[in-house]
Amino acid sequence: MLRMEARVSELPSTSGNTEDLQAWALLVRSPSLDRERLLPALTAAGSAAALTHASSAQLAHWQLPARAIEYLRAPDRAAVEQDLQWLAAAPGRHLVPLDSPLYPPLLHQSVGAPVALYVRGVPSVLCLPQLAMVGSRNPTASGREAAFQFARHLAGCGLAITSGLAVGIDSASHRGALAAQQPTIAVCGCGLDTVYPAENASLAAEIELTGALLSEFPPGTPPLRENFPQRNRIISGLALGTLVVEAASRSGSLITARFALEQGREVFAIPGSIHSPLSRGCHQLIRQGAKLVETGDDVLAELGVIAAAAAASPAREQARRRAASGGVAAGELDKEYEILLDALGFDPLGVDALVERSGLKPDAVASMLLILELQGAIEAHPGGRYCRRPGPVTRA
Repeated sequence: MLRMEARVSELPSTSGNTEDLQAWALLVRSPSLDRERLLPALTAAGSAAALTHASSAQLAHWQLPARAIEYLRAPDRAAVEQDLQWLAAAPGRHLVPLDSPLYPPLLHQSVGAPVALYVRGVPSVLCLPQLAMVGSRNPTASGREAAFQFARHLAGCGLAITSGLAVGIDSASHRGALAAQQPTIAVCGCGLDTVYPAENASLAAEIELTGALLSEFPPGTPPLRENFPQRNRIISGLALGTLVVEAASRSGSLITARFALEQGREVFAIPGSIHSPLSRGCHQLIRQGAKLVETGDDVLAELGVIAAAAAASPAREQARRRAASGGVAAGELDKEYEILLDALGFDPLGVDALVERSGLKPDAVASMLLILELQGAIEAHPGGRYCRRPGPVTRA
C-alpha cells in the first residue's frame, strides 16, 4: 500500500516574496489570462513582479491579451488587497502560482490551466497522483455507497481522490477517502472564503486538515452557475483519470468526462440498471469508449502502475527543491534532464512517448517538463505535447 504524506514544514514557499505574491494575486484577477497566454510573457519578464510593472508596449510585445493589459494598467487594487488580507488571516491559506513547484504537473499540461490556484489546507497534496470521482447530486443509495467504497479502496491503494464538494456522489467520494485516512482534494466553484454548498462546511473542514480545498477564483467570488464548468475542467485536469459513478443523460458529470477526454486522460464509468435514469449517462459514456468498471481494481489495472511510480518516485521532490532554488543545478539530476532533452525533438511529443523514449518514470518526466518549460528550454503544445525550442539549450 502506498502511503501519501504531506508535511507542511518540508514545503517550499507557495508565495515567494511579498512583491511576487502581490503580483500573482493581481494576475489571478486579470481577465483573459491562462497558462498559454501568460507563460511566454512570464518567461520574458523573468518574474511575476517584473511582468506587472512592465509597460503597455512591453506587454503587447509579449502578446498579452488587450483586456489583460488594460486591467494591469488600472487594476482593482482594493480587491487585490482584500485577497492578500484573506491569505494572511489564517494559517493553511496559500496562493500557488503557475511557476511554483507545487503547481500540479498534470494540470500544468492542460490547455487553459489557471495562472494560479488558491488553496486551503496542505498544498503539496496537489502533486499526488489523483483520480477524479464525479456523479449525480441526487444519487441512489447504491450509487452513494459505490462512490464511498470505490474512494476508500482506491485512496488506500495510493490515489488521492479529487471531486467537487457537491452533495451526492462528490461528498460520498470525499468521505470514502477520509475513511481510508488519506487526503482528498475538493475543487470549488467559488472563492475559498466560503463553502458551497453550506451543508458541506464540516466536510470541508475535515478535508482541509490533511488534504486541500482548491479554487481558481479569488476570495469573494460567489458560486455562480458559469463557474462550475470551469471547476469541472480543473477536476479532470488534476487527475490521471475520471470515474463517473452515477449520472443522468444531461449530468454535469458528463462535462467533466468530456474535459478528461480532451486532456488525454482516462475515463471510467460504473454501469447500472437499464431502468435507472441515473445510469444513462454512464451507459452513454461506455458506448462512447469509456472503460466499464465493476471494482476499484479495474481502475487500478489501468492507472496503478503510473500512480505507483508517481507516488513512489523521489524525483518530484528533488525537482521541486531545484525549482525552488532557482532551477536545475549541477548535480544528480542533470543527467536525467539531458536524457529528457535528447528524447525531445522539434516535433511535439506527448508525455507517454517521452517516457518510452527516455526510460524515465512518468512522474519525473512531468516534473522536469514543467521546469524546462519555465526555463524556456522547451515549449508546450495543445494536448499535453512538448518540443524543444529552436536554438541552443542552456543548461545550468
